[in-house]
Amino acid sequence: MGEDEARACLAVAHRLADAVRPLGLRHFRSAALSVEDKSAADAAYDPVTQADREIERAMRDILATERPEDGILGEEYDARPSRSGITWVIDPIDGTRAFLCGLPNWGVLIAANDGARPVLGIMDQPFTGERFVGVLGGRATFEHRGAARGMATARTDRLSDALLCCTDPGVFGTAPERAAFDRMRERVRMTRYGTDCYGYALLAMGQVDLVVEASLKPVDIQALMPVIQAAGGLVTDWQGGDPQHGGQVVAAATETLHAAAISVLNGA
Repeated sequence: MGEDEARACLAVAHRLADAVRPLGLRHFRSAALSVEDKSAADAAYDPVTQADREIERAMRDILATERPEDGILGEEYDARPSRSGITWVIDPIDGTRAFLCGLPNWGVLIAANDGARPVLGIMDQPFTGERFVGVLGGRATFEHRGAARGMATARTDRLSDALLCCTDPGVFGTAPERAAFDRMRERVRMTRYGTDCYGYALLAMGQVDLVVEASLKPVDIQALMPVIQAAGGLVTDWQGGDPQHGGQVVAAATETLHAAAISVLNGA
């Protein structure tokens, strides 16, 4: 993606985030919120709300008008193939369980993928008015109530000093994954749960040092990758490879910390 195309896509991403903020706020902490369970009868609860669907439909409508040749990969509706080489990867509410509980640890995720990787991403939190933005090869910025500033990850290198975030221990679906996370949890200074996309945004801001998760979908991670990378951090799978397709993900503030985390996750 060229520089002019990246600027154009970033402007569209901001318009998407602006357009759906009122939708999220209208449904958040509403007693009238409609909720369905997408899971099979014997599977874990997998909620989807009226807000999820309305937000994704609104973003799709804007993209159909402004970027009709681009593809769309979303959480709630079928993928639209790309004719331009660019695909928008959108998660209308990352952290639906937090949304249902009235917790602000959720966000709207928007990424533009050039066919090889996500090149820009936004995590927007309508309730707090915060927006975390990253452009690959450019800056990471934090925007709040009209003011913007740059973001940089912390310079933590030692696991014993690290603050670790994870959405829920339940994301580790196999015994080896659970054992790997237990090893990590025992090595770091502190672990906090329930963070969803907010944990990755806080890593880019320099507030926390590590995020370790599994069972992610592409829509869960692609918007967050450019934010972390532009802030100076690293995000990979547990083997150090490309995390854009989801699954096992580790994000770290520094290369040294990332290498240490990879070693622990893989049994060292």
